[in-house]
Amino acid sequence: MNGVHDMGGMHGFGPVQPEKDEPVFQEPWEGRMFGMMMALGRHGVHDPDGLRAAIEHMEPARYLASEYFERWLFVTEKALLAKGLVTRDELDARTRDLEANPDQAAQRREDSEATQRLMRTVYTRGPSQRDADLTPRFRPGDSVAVRNIHPEGHTRLPRYVRGKRGVVTRLHGIHDFHDRDGSKTRPGPQPVYNVRIEASEL
Repeated sequence: MNGVHDMGGMHGFGPVQPEKDEPVFQEPWEGRMFGMMMALGRHGVHDPDGLRAAIEHMEPARYLASEYFERWLFVTEKALLAKGLVTRDELDARTRDLEANPDQAAQRREDSEATQRLMRTVYTRGPSQRDADLTPRFRPGDSVAVRNIHPEGHTRLPRYVRGKRGVVTRLHGIHDFHDRDGSKTRPGPQPVYNVRIEASEL
């Protein structure tokens, strides 16, 4: 993934300004968006490759102009439309209604059992480690170099790390690997490592 969606280490966006006692959500709707994502995750609404891969299909200008949870909203709308769970007319009608009545209370449906189920999901995430007959290539203490690759598809490898050298500090076991090379085939589970790279190297 090369482009504006890979903002790690990119210049021109100013310094990060930490906010003292920053709330988990800046606005109430962000918390609702998070809750919707957790609920929809149980129903296979989003691409199995993950939310991040879907966000990378956003038009660059819209991506840069959007806040974090606005990107979640964008891909959720697209997924709901693609699966036929909501129509464009329904979505547009609801949007016009909210624009005309911005102070109206959000619709709620109380379901204590569903709430408890979602809370368990949030606080007790299932194990992501996979059973696979793979022998890890590296061990803690090994010096490694990050591959300088430029895949067409999704990757979690940011540009500023490519080609840099570091030291393996931990092996986390075997996990699913969501990166793609631009083809329809996704690699199988792979070893996951912690690699320490000195700031001066980056």
